[in-house]
Amino acid sequence: MNKSLVILNPAARSDKASRLEERICRLAGSVPVRLTSEAGDARRIAAEAVQEGVEVIIAAGGDGTLNEVVNGIGTAPVSLGILPVGTMNVFATELAIPHGNLERAWGVIEAGKIVLVDKPIANETRFLQLAGVGLDAEVVRKTTADSKKALGPLSYLLTLVQVAAHKPARVVLESQEGRLHEGSFVLIGNGRLYGGPFPVFKRASLYDGLLDVLVFQNQSHWDVVRYFQAIAFGTHPELPDVEYFQTSRLQITSAGDIPVELDGEVAGVLPCSFSVESEKLRVIAP
Repeated sequence: MNKSLVILNPAARSDKASRLEERICRLAGSVPVRLTSEAGDARRIAAEAVQEGVEVIIAAGGDGTLNEVVNGIGTAPVSLGILPVGTMNVFATELAIPHGNLERAWGVIEAGKIVLVDKPIANETRFLQLAGVGLDAEVVRKTTADSKKALGPLSYLLTLVQVAAHKPARVVLESQEGRLHEGSFVLIGNGRLYGGPFPVFKRASLYDGLLDVLVFQNQSHWDVVRYFQAIAFGTHPELPDVEYFQTSRLQITSAGDIPVELDGEVAGVLPCSFSVESEKLRVIAP
């Protein structure tokens, strides 16, 4: 392999961290492995690696780790390898990178096939798979680390029940085409998948230079249940209070304190401008 580096987030498997590190170091061989210890480390290490002339940065972790690495790479012509060892790595699933089998995932990296994928950006922060405005971002913001450790994915569901009980401030969207839209919460996709295997964005492609946008008009408990049921059956774009469109640029504002999440991590509050950068991201994929 060209000059490479593995960035490993051991917290992605905190109870098996040492064993995971041993396996990855064994697979990596002569490729150095650097561990993160806190939020922001993966971005800093990736940025340093770019300055040192590293040509391939391999992110071993979940979607949050990938997001940090991509922001550390910035616009540099560095290739991204993926070892999906986190609890959730939707971007790896989108690209058909094996999850749960480190040897097969490392084989993809060794094969070295490069695909050029879109690189969306929200204000100054890049994301790979998904952005959320409102409901899901509020759930991410209010779910505590202790809750996640004790309850796992159930912690998000419990927070969702609490968040959906509150009437949100309305958000206003303006697309590249000048059209105005309004709703309670918004999902913005680069790829098709959200939350794992669910193809929420039916027309999305990682290669088309477009953002896929879903605007949900309502947010009561009943509405959220109805939306999730429709998503499970793939009928959500047909609901009269759901709007689905594509655009290359989007501005979202609100009068309230509305959070924004990118790839599962809170990244600020509105207002926020979304677009797709002209440079593509080099990703090693099957």
